[in-house]
Amino acid sequence: MAELKYKDITEKIIGASFEVHKFLGNGFQEVIYQRALALELSQEGLTYAREIEQEIFIKNFLNLLEPEELILL
Repeated sequence: MAELKYKDITEKIIGASFEVHKFLGNGFQEVIYQRALALELSQEGLTYAREIEQEIFIKNFLNLLEPEELILL
């Protein structure tokens, strides 16, 4: 089986997301989860930006993301 290219960062993001869900549970507004995830990502040493304005292209259109950028929806 091939090694995943971004395995380390993927594990950190998923782990941070699970920590937020485990601590907060269900029922809060989205902004609360955003703030909590931002704190968890910081603790993992990941840089981030919240709610950036980004053009999204799908199907056969060019994606304008930089090679090392990741957007979570």
